[in-house]
Amino acid sequence: MPTITARVNRGAEHALRRELYFYSLYRLLEASILVLVVFGPVAELLGPARHPVAAATVALTFAILSVLLFALHRRGELHVHALLGVACDLVFGIAAIHALPAAGTGIALMLLFNVGSAALLLPARWAAAVAVSAAAGLIGEHAWSIGFDGSTRHHAEPVMFALAYLALATLTSVLGRQMRESYYLAHHHGEQAAHLVEVNDLIIRRLRTGVLLVDGNNQVGLANEAAGALLGEKVDGERDLARALPELARRLALWRETGQADETPMRIAADAPEVVPRFTRLLAGSDQTLVFLDDTSVVSRKAESMTLATLGRFSASLAHEIRNPLAAINYAVQLMEESEDIKPADRRLLEIIHQQGKRMDGIVENVLGLARREPAKPEYVELAAFARRFIDEYRSAHPLENDELRTTSSEPRAPALVDPRQLHQILVILVHNALTYGRMPGEPARVTLHIHRDTRGAPMLDVRDRGPGIPEGTARQLFTPFFTTSGHGTGLGLYIARELSRANQATLDYVSLPGGGSCFRLRLAPGRGGR
Repeated sequence: MPTITARVNRGAEHALRRELYFYSLYRLLEASILVLVVFGPVAELLGPARHPVAAATVALTFAILSVLLFALHRRGELHVHALLGVACDLVFGIAAIHALPAAGTGIALMLLFNVGSAALLLPARWAAAVAVSAAAGLIGEHAWSIGFDGSTRHHAEPVMFALAYLALATLTSVLGRQMRESYYLAHHHGEQAAHLVEVNDLIIRRLRTGVLLVDGNNQVGLANEAAGALLGEKVDGERDLARALPELARRLALWRETGQADETPMRIAADAPEVVPRFTRLLAGSDQTLVFLDDTSVVSRKAESMTLATLGRFSASLAHEIRNPLAAINYAVQLMEESEDIKPADRRLLEIIHQQGKRMDGIVENVLGLARREPAKPEYVELAAFARRFIDEYRSAHPLENDELRTTSSEPRAPALVDPRQLHQILVILVHNALTYGRMPGEPARVTLHIHRDTRGAPMLDVRDRGPGIPEGTARQLFTPFFTTSGHGTGLGLYIARELSRANQATLDYVSLPGGGSCFRLRLAPGRGGR
């Protein structure tokens, strides 16, 4: 992509080429007048030429060269073209003054434009050289005419023209330099302004907040990508805000009349997120209004992220304060359970205390999971063998009674790249949920860890149960922090499981089983020897 400087240089070159065009056109006019003076009826009015043959030769040659220079003015290096052109003008102009003394004053006047144009197009040193050459040539021609041809012209005339050439060359050279600098500056500022417009347009289009530009007639003039995503088909092809979004048009009219905005979240469509509209005038006194549509789900996620971050920092220090008295309570309960003086009715109370103590310990452990967030240390894991070891460890730590926990595999080997410690933590959460909620009323839970591959060969581990399944509305919020359908849960387990999965470049999703029951599918990165 060409740089701004290159584009500015090309623009300046184009402008100077245009000036060179007019200069070449003026040279054609001069040649035409000279031919007319030499061969036309004007020759009789001016009187006989001093050197008729020389005058005719100069006129015809200058006309031919003028046509050639005009035809070639767009080709070649500009400074060289301008220098050759002014050299031709001075040589043939001074020769014409000598051959046609009666027209000498007029020709000298016409050369003023040639000297000035050349000084405008050429660098300052070259322009000064052109002016000095013109002055020297004019004074030299005058001296030759007096010395050899007996001319009686006054000496002041060539001196005044020489001074005029020098002054005009200096003036036009300064003006030319200032003009080029101004052009460079203006073009550079124009390029910067165009770049800023592109950047602003990109920012508006990529802005996550929806933006609509609405004029005084409620016609939508602009809608960025975020607005299109939030409003969907409501603004596609429809520019009348009152027809496309009546509720938003009503709120805009209220804001224009009273200056107060109704910032109650509104839903454009059943499957669209809620948005909060904000209004501001594009310019003071303008009837154009910018409508900002804030997606409440984005705000909620930001608030949720801040809450989780605060909770993570707070939980680390709070855990010790809770666990110390909790450990003391559990130890006291164990001692009291060993006592023979406890009545059977009181032993039931001790069981309740012990159960609630374990529940509190689980809550603290889940909250601590948010604070730890240790980086994953992936290594080669054979999923089938890992699942069997996990079931053995889980059974030893959590008596299943009548519940069933088993593993199946459709792959003899399913290597995966994952942190074994974090995979164990994920499975503890998923299996605990399946054993707790994945059972039909009055029946034991049946949970299966099934290892298989997807169509691309990635290893997958499913935690399946044969329970009643999860309603669609609830399934959409399963991995939302603090969302729970149980009065005894924290709503953090599945959220932590998904975060640990992401830390291992894995995905955790809920899959509804066609025959009933639920399935949480963990898709892992292939390990060594994976297909």
